[in-house]
Amino acid sequence: MSRPPTIPAEKKLRIVLSVLQGEVTVAEAARREKFSEQAIGNWKRQFLEGGKAGIEAGESKPSTHEQQLEDEVTELTQALGEAAVEIRVWKKSAEGRLGPSRPKR
Repeated sequence: MSRPPTIPAEKKLRIVLSVLQGEVTVAEAARREKFSEQAIGNWKRQFLEGGKAGIEAGESKPSTHEQQLEDEVTELTQALGEAAVEIRVWKKSAEGRLGPSRPKR
């Protein structure tokens, strides 16, 4: 028994979207496109589950660009902290050589 031909994803998407938009019913789409109602129902279910998974993934995981920005903020915050420590060390070193710094007005 031969395997049925593979249906392009674009065609499945077009059919599913027309059903979801209310342009046709599943039964009408099945008759028009010569597919079973069950097949179209499965495509619709897969489409909706995939969309849900995509939305859930988007909520829990930052995008690549957002991740790059977060990494850069972390790196810059660390560099700022290190610079602040160095400034304190230089001030203490200068006080030891030059005496206490003048009070601010």
